[in-house]
Amino acid sequence: MMKRKEQYSEAEFLTVSQQIRVRFNETDPLGIVWHGYYITYFEDGREAFGRKHGISYLDVHKHGFTTPIVKSSCEHKLPLRYGDVARVETTIVDTPAAKIIFRYKIFDADKNLACIGETIQVFVNSEGVMCLNYPPFFEEWRRKAGLIK
Repeated sequence: MMKRKEQYSEAEFLTVSQQIRVRFNETDPLGIVWHGYYITYFEDGREAFGRKHGISYLDVHKHGFTTPIVKSSCEHKLPLRYGDVARVETTIVDTPAAKIIFRYKIFDADKNLACIGETIQVFVNSEGVMCLNYPPFFEEWRRKAGLIK
């Protein structure tokens, strides 16, 4: 069987690390993080990435766009528990398509891989129309970030 070559690459230099502390309300009666909160941890990582690199939700909104998530995946490796201080690594993936792909790795306090995941977001303009090409502001951001020449 022939494998299709990936048309995007991880921009490893565009990775942001964010610490999170597992809160009591995020756990089940056994003190283990409920699976749905890992998506929230991904959002914490995305927010940190956006603030650091100037493409936060507010920055995108300022240019008249939103970036709803159209796909998310999450693969659990080890449980996180109440009180853990974990680390979320968020990496943007360079792609020629008009979308934003983030990949996530969550590590526990002992630096063990607890979870991996990915989200895909698209650009929607102020009229509610999904963009088929990158908006000019994001194309400029990609240029400044060294993703395109």
